[in-house]
Amino acid sequence: MQNQKKIRKIGVDTGGTFTDIVMSLEGSLWTHKVLSTPKNPAHAVIKGVSEILEQHKIDSHSDVEIVHGSTVATNALLEYRGAKIALITTKGFEDVIEIGRQTRPHLYDINVQRPAPLITADRRFGITERTLHTGEIQTKIAATELEKLKTKLMGLALDAIAICFLFSYVNPKNEKIVADHLSSLNIPISCSHEILPEYREYSRFSTTVANTYIRPTLEKHLSTLIESDTFPQSFRLMLSNGGCISARSFESAGIQTVLSGPAGGVVGAFQVANTAGYDKIITFDMGGTSTDVSLCDGGISMTTESTISGLPIKIPLIDIHTVGAGGGSIAKVDSGGALRVGPESAGAVPGPICYGNSGTEITVTDANLFLGRISPSHFLGGRMSLASDMTQQHIEQIANQLGLSPFETADGILKVANAAMERAIKVISVERGFDTREFTLVSFGGAGGLHAAFLAENLGIKNVLIPPNGGLLSAYGMLFADVVKDYSQTVLWKTEDLGSNFLIQLNNGFDTLLNRAKDDMKSEGFDMSQLKIKRSLDMRYVGQSYELNVPYEERETDFVVQFHDMHEKRFSYARQDASVEIVTLRLTAIRETEKPTLTPEPLASSESLHARIAENTVIFENEKHSTGFYKRESLLPGNKIVGPAVVTEFSATTIIPPNFDAVVDVYGNLILSRR
Repeated sequence: MQNQKKIRKIGVDTGGTFTDIVMSLEGSLWTHKVLSTPKNPAHAVIKGVSEILEQHKIDSHSDVEIVHGSTVATNALLEYRGAKIALITTKGFEDVIEIGRQTRPHLYDINVQRPAPLITADRRFGITERTLHTGEIQTKIAATELEKLKTKLMGLALDAIAICFLFSYVNPKNEKIVADHLSSLNIPISCSHEILPEYREYSRFSTTVANTYIRPTLEKHLSTLIESDTFPQSFRLMLSNGGCISARSFESAGIQTVLSGPAGGVVGAFQVANTAGYDKIITFDMGGTSTDVSLCDGGISMTTESTISGLPIKIPLIDIHTVGAGGGSIAKVDSGGALRVGPESAGAVPGPICYGNSGTEITVTDANLFLGRISPSHFLGGRMSLASDMTQQHIEQIANQLGLSPFETADGILKVANAAMERAIKVISVERGFDTREFTLVSFGGAGGLHAAFLAENLGIKNVLIPPNGGLLSAYGMLFADVVKDYSQTVLWKTEDLGSNFLIQLNNGFDTLLNRAKDDMKSEGFDMSQLKIKRSLDMRYVGQSYELNVPYEERETDFVVQFHDMHEKRFSYARQDASVEIVTLRLTAIRETEKPTLTPEPLASSESLHARIAENTVIFENEKHSTGFYKRESLLPGNKIVGPAVVTEFSATTIIPPNFDAVVDVYGNLILSRR
């Protein structure tokens, strides 16, 4: 990866096992990787950034722009390790976050386990107030009740407070009154009208509560970075929508960072693939603890609905599907004698057995090593040796439990993990009407290259693109992040009721959002002339429960026609005579940033022997194959490798099975194709 622009920019992705750093400096890209520090992820970030700056003799207080994505918020939700918080809501609606929607992910599963609410019943308080759907305040809040509430909260040793009232998205006055009164407690407060001014109580309450829950954890993480003497003070946070914001904006946007790492990966994958001439791709990001997949049909797919650990999160974000299968996923034999892989992970500590720490449970990485698909002496560019003997002992133990040979057991572990990842790809492709044969699989993440070819074969995908430094692609994608802020407002307008002045009413609604964007971007240091504004409408037929998002240009009049066309394309029918409703106005403000530019290199010969570093035995389908090992950094554009082969690089390993070949394109991408 090379670029021509002389910018000094660093992308940092804190993951489960490793923390990845990519720096754009004077026309070149430099990479670095350090083990994560789960107890305080900020320590690995500081260490990694300090080391890469020191390597290039750059002072940490010089002009360095950092975009930082992390799993801090995600892990707090997944592991229920967030703050001790309280919920203030309209009296009688204290249990909304526990009742939910009464839907079941598996219709016939009578033993389904619903996720526990983030706030227990004893910390959910109702207050007498009522705002009507029109915005009229029907019941004002009594000062005496406020004072009693404040006294109760003072005795709970809370870390944060969430305030969620009915119809506050129409008129937030009552939420503001309570927030102002409780501000003297000096506790962070999140109001639903600020986090998500949209209707549907459960989604709004759940998103606001989740933001409140992760806020102190994220604040601690950022404080460690800000207070460090060796970490540059000017940095932004990567968001789940593929953009970024300044670190000081996290109070109202903490929940928007929940999928920041995976979002960086999709952005990076799309940039690399699009430059190489592939615009229909499926991104496959396999890390240490999970796998993230996303479908890009000519552009990055976005959504406003997501679920994390069973909790609905309603924010604009890249459409990513995640499964608990990664290099660190643990293999076990269940009580019925069947082999299970994941979702539990060995994480960074203790990590896979082959890392030589205190791990005792076999992982996907251990299975790859046992089959010879990872070179124990070339891991992390030779900086880390793997303990093959320890791995073999534990593989043999689990093989005895299954009654299989050790090779069959290791191969079975990989096939079970592959099946889980294959299902994830089908969710975002086949189940939505897409033909996987029309797409290219773009594989990255530390473990992606070990599995990509096998997934492609099972899904009928002909080509796999593996970019250089694929294990750090999420951090690389952060170099492309623009400053982005999203705004929304539920309106529930029937188009037939808007009358002749509908354009005025519609644009007035957008003007309100635009004014908020101007103020926020001004605090970021940008004026209106530097912004790109995108407007859209969530629309539906009256009586429907879900909406389609329709792009909207100012003064546009044919958005209803566009909605009918989109509905017919998505659902194969349109109701031209039905009443149409505008549910939510959405506005996105974008300040484009300077980005690296990939430049092609001249093609060399197809010969690749100069990059060959070893010849070892590797197991494919329980058969031994003499396999060449190649150093990725020594390969040149035009070089061709005939499978079976293994390509090693600092951040990842790529398997080229016996029925695949690979060629290096002009951008340094490794293109795997089935024979």
